Amino acid sequence: MAIADISTKPTKYLNRWKWASFLSCVCVLEIAATTQARNYGSIHLLMGTPSSTPASTNRDDFLLLKRQYALSYNSSKGTANWVSWQLNASWIGEVDRCKSFRPDPTLPRGFKVVTPTDYTGSGFSRGHMTRSGDRTVTATDNCATFLMTNIVPQTQENNEGPWLELENLSKDLALSGKELYIIAGPLGVGGTGLKGEKNQIGKNQVTVPASVWKIVVVLDKPGIRLKGVTAETRVIAVNIPNTLGIKTNSYKEHLTTVDELEKLTGYDFLSDVSKEVQEAIEDRKDGE
Repeated sequence: MAIADISTKPTKYLNRWKWASFLSCVCVLEIAATTQARNYGSIHLLMGTPSSTPASTNRDDFLLLKRQYALSYNSSKGTANWVSWQLNASWIGEVDRCKSFRPDPTLPRGFKVVTPTDYTGSGFSRGHMTRSGDRTVTATDNCATFLMTNIVPQTQENNEGPWLELENLSKDLALSGKELYIIAGPLGVGGTGLKGEKNQIGKNQVTVPASVWKIVVVLDKPGIRLKGVTAETRVIAVNIPNTLGIKTNSYKEHLTTVDELEKLTGYDFLSDVSKEVQEAIEDRKDGE
């Protein structure tokens, strides 16, 4: 996995923007400092980094560390492989929803830069991984969730149905005093949207996933970090098909295990949690 550096220059696409207009937008990013630790110094990777050991260059597993979340970008697909973020009450405020989606200016030159118009008329919605509502203390934080590297092609019925239900539950848990560590991403190729089944959309040929998965680790309170993860810790894992006809479904109908998602994705989730605890929580469905 390659790592985005704070010195990364904007792409040619963004150089065509009027900088005065661009800088006036509150979608200014703050990239976290990196270390050689497995979580790269990011609070959003406290549970570990799902991808393998970073390489010097890897366009299809390129780590972007932001103040608001961390993600692995896949330049071939034009989407994240996964996005990881912390959620507690300190991230939730009352700012208005950002008014526009934007290309991600931190992608290195030569990477595929997805634009909002790639989704226009596709039959798929611009589906947030890190939810807009999870970053509402400042306009900068909220607008960071509208960068296209945080977006995947998602059916509206998925987005407004079981996916939304789990998002709302996560926010409620955070507001009740819990601290959550969430990882989400696309899986497979080929979804069925309002204009039929598609493998790719837009001029930049953004890959449409067959499903969208998420893992939610629920800690009892903020600040307890890895020591707060025990064999009794609640972990919610879902894999929801990217298709029509599921808007009235509950996320509970799509529950799975972390172990199963690891088999499907090839990633190692919760890798910084002790092996003993991983064995206890990764093969258990929520509620069992």
